[in-house]
Amino acid sequence: MTTLIEVINHGPIRELRLARPPVNALDTELCRALIAAVTLAMTDDVHGIVLSGSERIFTGGMDVPHLLSHGDDKRKLMDSWQAFFGAARVLAESRVPVVAALTGHSPAGGCVLALCCDYRVMARSADPAKPYVIGLNEVQVGLVAPEGIQRLMRRVVGHHRAGVLLTGGQLVSAERALEIGLVDELADGAPQVVERAIGWLQAQLKLPAQPMLQTRAIARADLHEAMQAEHIQLERFVEAWFSPDAQGALQALAARLGKG
Repeated sequence: MTTLIEVINHGPIRELRLARPPVNALDTELCRALIAAVTLAMTDDVHGIVLSGSERIFTGGMDVPHLLSHGDDKRKLMDSWQAFFGAARVLAESRVPVVAALTGHSPAGGCVLALCCDYRVMARSADPAKPYVIGLNEVQVGLVAPEGIQRLMRRVVGHHRAGVLLTGGQLVSAERALEIGLVDELADGAPQVVERAIGWLQAQLKLPAQPMLQTRAIARADLHEAMQAEHIQLERFVEAWFSPDAQGALQALAARLGKG
């Protein structure tokens, strides 16, 4: 069986590396593997988690061709989206700090996973003309980001800027993401991103444990609230998936991916 999540231990810190070539697209199986890996980390009593991806790409977001392959089967589509939101929720509810090591592009679902983490370190592209990008571009593919997901964006960039970014389905460069607070720091290249993520966690773990964890819990209460079912409204989200606007944009995206 192919390993979808590579597990690398750095002392008490565990790195979970997405490993589904070529772009770590989030299909049902990968999302479930991530849920299982985070759950196992809790069982193993790790003290911190780093979520990383591949060189040049953290994850390309949801696997749209996989989702479209469900056709009109609403049950399968619900199952796939439940797996994704479950993966986001298990990160949001982790009882230990989690750092997103954004090793490259992080659109849509990748941005959601990152926003559920405590801290975000993103790679700076070696080619300024081709920057790595991050953001919630759901509108561009005919989807509406649920209220809960919009809250994730608001809590890091503010209400007004979140509204502008979300409504335009904008992706921003790593450099711009740092300026607006969407990511917390930049590093040159994937290895350095992971190194900085581990370094941040090591600094946290040197603090008095219970005060740090209890303060963290208070600071993340709004994040937990955002991921509750009433703010995701999954059934409404899936119904919208079948709208003409969404299907037209999604099929066009799948065609572009097929040519790539």
